Parts: sequence; C-alpha cells; structure tokens
Amino acid sequence: MSILENSSILITGGTGSFGKAFLEHVLKEHDPRRVVIFSRDELKQYEMKQTIGDDPRVRFFLGDIRDIERLRLALHGVDYVVHAAALKQVDTAEYNPTEYVKTNILGSENVIQAAMSAGVKKVVALSTDKASSPVNLYGATKLTADKLFISSNHYAAAWGTAFAVVRYGNVMGSRGSVIPLFRRLAEEGAPLPITDRRMTRFWITLPQAVDFVISSFEDMTGGELYVPRIPSMRVTDLAEAVAPGAPFVEVGIRPGEKLHEEMISAEDSRRAVRRDDRYVVQPTLAEWGFTNTWGEPVPDGFSYTSETNDLWLGVPELVAMLDELGL
Repeated sequence: MSILENSSILITGGTGSFGKAFLEHVLKEHDPRRVVIFSRDELKQYEMKQTIGDDPRVRFFLGDIRDIERLRLALHGVDYVVHAAALKQVDTAEYNPTEYVKTNILGSENVIQAAMSAGVKKVVALSTDKASSPVNLYGATKLTADKLFISSNHYAAAWGTAFAVVRYGNVMGSRGSVIPLFRRLAEEGAPLPITDRRMTRFWITLPQAVDFVISSFEDMTGGELYVPRIPSMRVTDLAEAVAPGAPFVEVGIRPGEKLHEEMISAEDSRRAVRRDDRYVVQPTLAEWGFTNTWGEPVPDGFSYTSETNDLWLGVPELVAMLDELGL
C-alpha cells in the first residue's frame, strides 16, 4: 500500500510543471483522499481545472506562501506536503533580490511553521542544482531554504512533522525548457544559441522527478537531502537531438551561470552515502536522532557534477527520450 493512498496532500506552486505531473500521477496510481493545489495564479488554476476535469478529490486553493495565515487554512487536515513554489529565474533574481528572499526563504519558513501547526506528517521541499555551491542569488536563496527545511527537524520532531529535501537538475519538458526554443529557431532557419560548447547538464524527465519525490516520501524519516542518480548530457548533443544538422552559435555564459552543474559539493559529500538510485546527504547536526544512515559512503573528495558523472545520454538516447515524451 502506498503511503499516499487515502491521504490528504498539498502541493505549493501546484500549477507548475511538476505540480501538474505530480497530480496526474498521484490521482491515477495512488488514490489519495484529497489533493490541494495551492498557488497564487487564478488563471493557471482555471486552466488546470479545464485539463483535469471534474475530479472530486482535487481542491484548488488560491494563496501565496508569503501569507502564513492563508497557508495555515490550506494545510488544515493535510497529511503530506510537496513544497514546489519558488521564484526561479536566475537573471530576474539579480534584479529583484528582495522578492526572491521573500518567496524562496521567508515563504519556505512559512511553509515550515504552518505545516507544524497543522500537524502535517511529512514535507518534501524541491531544491535545485543551483543550491549547491551557489554563484547566483537564486541559488543562494534555495540553499538557505534547503537548510531551513533540514534544520527544522530539530524542533519539528516534538510536533510530529518530518522535513526532507529533494534536489535535482534540469527537467526535460518542464516550463522554461530550451527545447521549444530550439525547435522554433530551427524551423525559422536561425542558428541555435549555445552558451558554451563545453557545457554539460544533468537531465531528468518529469515522470522520473515525480517518482523520485514519491519514493522519498516513502523512505524519509526527516533530515535527508535526496539527490537522484541521473544522467548528464552535453548541450551540443541536445541541440543535435532536437534539430539535427541545425547550425548553432556560442553566445557565452550568462551572469550567474555555471559551465557544469553540481548537485553535491565536495564538502557536503563527507556526509553523503550512495544507494542504488540516489545519493543521500545526511544533516550536519542531527540532535533529534537521525537514523536513516544506510548506504555506501562516497569516496573522499567526491563531488557530484554533470561533467564527472558516470551516466551519460548521447544523441540517440536524447532523441528516444524526446520521442517518448512527445517533445
């Protein structure tokens, strides 16, 4: 029996790409009692309602994670929370830093406080590769949020709420993906913009991300930072898979962008163990009694980067994934 069966689930930022995929999967495969889509955009909620139809298990709750009282109302009777709400554009963050602090940091703290007050059982917060050794403000706010969720287990244990974090890289087919841009430019006969021909990225599909989050709910006891073992790809290979033979032009790395992604730094790897499908970074300090320690310790000096990964997708594999996902 799934941990989510006959449960009440809330997804912050639930009208995003992940929220839509999570909702579709959990309704079909896990038969929850209720799923609450919590987000601040009424148009996206309306559009999502038209897509899913009239399912009595789904509730739409308009609200902003900056508003803790609204969160407390929405979380009444909720068992599990997926915290996906965030501001995510790297360049926009540099121009609007306080807005990112308010949503990604203070909003995350609101989710923590409201979840404990409501007696939520487990919360999984979604992170990003940019939170590891951050070089931009967006990454710094997400790293802070990660640490808030992990450290909250110190006092949340007395409330019966457990917090964990899931961190992964680029999602194939998500909103903001470069794939539609490449296809449009190729159709127009324009060259594809490549920031740097050496650039590599981690790659995960939306269904894989959803499955990973659900399995993390099953495994977590509180305090884990889960990182999936997923393949890397070269950006030039992605361009070739999307638009075979199309010319491309190097435009240079944007401010705050890395040549290669990192999901576990060498410093954090001292507390990381490897399991079959994932790495688990254990908390720095766990006075609540962290017990989920099984796994093979990673080698000294290990870091999990897209450049040094042992799993890779070439052009044929990328083409097959695009076809499978209808992209």
